[in-house]
Amino acid sequence: MTVRVLHVGKFFPPDRGGMESFLAELVLAQQAQGLEVSALVHGQPLAHDPDWLVRVPVQLSLVYTPIALGFRGALAQAIERFQPDVLHLHMPNVAVFWALTLASARRTSWVVHWHSDVVVSAQSPRALRLAYVAYRPFEQAVLEHADRIVATSQTYLEASEPLAEWHYKCSAVPLGIKTDLQALPLKPEALPWQGDSVRLLSVGRLAHYKGFETLVRAVAASEGVQLVIAGQGEAMAKLMALVATLTPAGQVPRIHLLGEVSEGLKHQLLDSCEAFCLASRERTEAFGVVLLEAMAHAKPCLVANLQGSGMPWVVQMAGAGLSHIRVDDVQSWVAVLSGLPAQRPQLKAWGAQGRQGLESHFSIDTCAQAIRGEYALGALASRVHDAYRLALPDPLMAPEKSDVLVVIPAKNEAATIAQVVADVRAAGWQHVLVVDDHSSDETGALARSAGAQVARPVLPLGAWGGMQLGIRHALAQGFHAVITMDADGQHEVKELPALLARADQADVVIGAHPQRVSPLRKLAWRWFKAISGFEFQDLTSGFRYYNRQAMQVLAGSEATLLDYQDVGVLMLLRHAQLRITEVPVHMNTRLSGHSRIFYSWFSVLRYMAVTTLLCLASWNAHSKKPVLPPQRSD
Repeated sequence: MTVRVLHVGKFFPPDRGGMESFLAELVLAQQAQGLEVSALVHGQPLAHDPDWLVRVPVQLSLVYTPIALGFRGALAQAIERFQPDVLHLHMPNVAVFWALTLASARRTSWVVHWHSDVVVSAQSPRALRLAYVAYRPFEQAVLEHADRIVATSQTYLEASEPLAEWHYKCSAVPLGIKTDLQALPLKPEALPWQGDSVRLLSVGRLAHYKGFETLVRAVAASEGVQLVIAGQGEAMAKLMALVATLTPAGQVPRIHLLGEVSEGLKHQLLDSCEAFCLASRERTEAFGVVLLEAMAHAKPCLVANLQGSGMPWVVQMAGAGLSHIRVDDVQSWVAVLSGLPAQRPQLKAWGAQGRQGLESHFSIDTCAQAIRGEYALGALASRVHDAYRLALPDPLMAPEKSDVLVVIPAKNEAATIAQVVADVRAAGWQHVLVVDDHSSDETGALARSAGAQVARPVLPLGAWGGMQLGIRHALAQGFHAVITMDADGQHEVKELPALLARADQADVVIGAHPQRVSPLRKLAWRWFKAISGFEFQDLTSGFRYYNRQAMQVLAGSEATLLDYQDVGVLMLLRHAQLRITEVPVHMNTRLSGHSRIFYSWFSVLRYMAVTTLLCLASWNAHSKKPVLPPQRSD
């Protein structure tokens, strides 16, 4: 059965912009996947618009925001006409707020595509700072109602203040573009390059957050480079005056402002430049779709190291260039640009790596497939009709071994770690991360020699901190699940499939071996079960499977505050209404030694006190819909 999706966007091509071009390519990719896709956007209807595209005329624009008085009525009509199973809301965009006012919209599953925060800073126009005060309550209301939220990178998601309360229903799906350049419309137009100096290009709206002033000053202070900037905006006059001031009398300017250019000329510029530069200084630059376009032309990318933006992450992920240049620092840019004339072979190498990275990580087909999975999760969360649920892949399907990261926290486990890692890899689990928690022996070196990836944190983390580090790493690298296990050889590797076997029935699977229970452990757990309501047999087991929904909960700030992972983790997961089950596993008790928690009366009493406080604490009481429908634990 066909899935129907209605996108609510800001604009659509031929209107220019990263959000606009991405929406157009996403729609085509989803239609090719067999979805029925329509779009509702701002703009004047065009004669050649397809039937599935509805443009709503704009009466005025305030603080970069289009105001279309007919948008609410158009949204109601589009829902009635297209009968969508999913409303895909692209933000920031005030038009999506109308969905809050329509009963037909509220009955539909919502997926919010979070392209960018509304970044308000001292450099922002005063009108924007005032407008955001009114915008914020509606923004949060949409996020609360949404079934799923899609950010464009894990980096941006973790730094986003507006999304901080909603991580339990967020995912990071990188944007993508078509990688086939043969379909791009190129036209024979004059190019502005002069001489044999290194040809640098930057493209974007001439706005305060883009950092063009810094880039212009850096190029003017560097020998052997020239710069072309393509784009129009409110900073045009200021930048033109700056270029004139920095150009010595009687010399030809090495910096050219072209204004708005055609799509064909943009791609000719990308094809003929030697490096692409993006000096953005605010997180309004959330991703940088134009970086992907530069990679499509095999051009290296030089970007500012803007913390909390996905921009440097994109370049690092693709291996496409440099991402360490300090934000708004002219001298940092000069240090890089001045060396480019002698680095032309390296520029070509970065460009070639970026082209490969684009194919691997940022194709529009990969992006569309991941978003379809988010539709599935949203459908389950909002309990849409069975026909839609059956039309989508089951998000609780057990992942393949290649989709699972095995996380092993370790401290001074030199006696066992190499064998544990070797056994895991020999069993077919090739992705192993050992978190070396400041071992004083050769734990890290032995794990690495056995084939594991090793992380050694700057500060000691403890067992749960190490597991959370592994979970966050797995999310950032796109793994679908993690399995956590100890490094001391207690867990038999042959029991790993037992966890995965139940992964299609639950979000979390606990490997239980109650036979190891000591009298002190029995006393503690009898008390804890009484006050928590859990009925599991082995609540201290660190041998667990977490799927992606569970990982998102456990990567959040609340989970960071935990001490004992066994108690707090289960309570957080139950609070998020995820499904937890338990399976019996065998443990090598000959290697267990003394319990790390239940080794004395003092340790038991301390543990009982901590768990009692956890159980009696008032957890965040926001009204949150579950990521998946609740189900009683086994």
